[in-house]
Amino acid sequence: MAKLNDEMKTLLNEVPICVFATADKSGIPNAVPIHYHKIMGDAKIMLVDNFMKKTLLNINANPNVSISVWKEKTGYQFKGTARVETSGDNFDSGTEMVKKSNPKGNPKGVVIIDIDSIYITSPGPEAGNKVE
Repeated sequence: MAKLNDEMKTLLNEVPICVFATADKSGIPNAVPIHYHKIMGDAKIMLVDNFMKKTLLNINANPNVSISVWKEKTGYQFKGTARVETSGDNFDSGTEMVKKSNPKGNPKGVVIIDIDSIYITSPGPEAGNKVE
């Protein structure tokens, strides 16, 4: 299992948008921008579902996902498996996050990603390398 280090956590906390990629059962990709995201530990990230349609269908058919984040010349790709939650503590936390900045927001659920690998997307000779 891969773990988020302090640099990765700082980057995730600073970026306003991350890109969330899924694929359907045939492998057709789908990538969407996600504003509301939260680190849930050293190997778990939560994304809030406000408008997901194809993304949810893809997760149900194929739970393998990827999140990409970058700022200036530092970037990472986090790969793992996803599950959707529409009630409970995680959903409540995601709803609270949205309501703080958009009181009229109405999240449909949260996506919990268990990270199993991390790759460098920063430009340079390390680009594409897996973080061990």
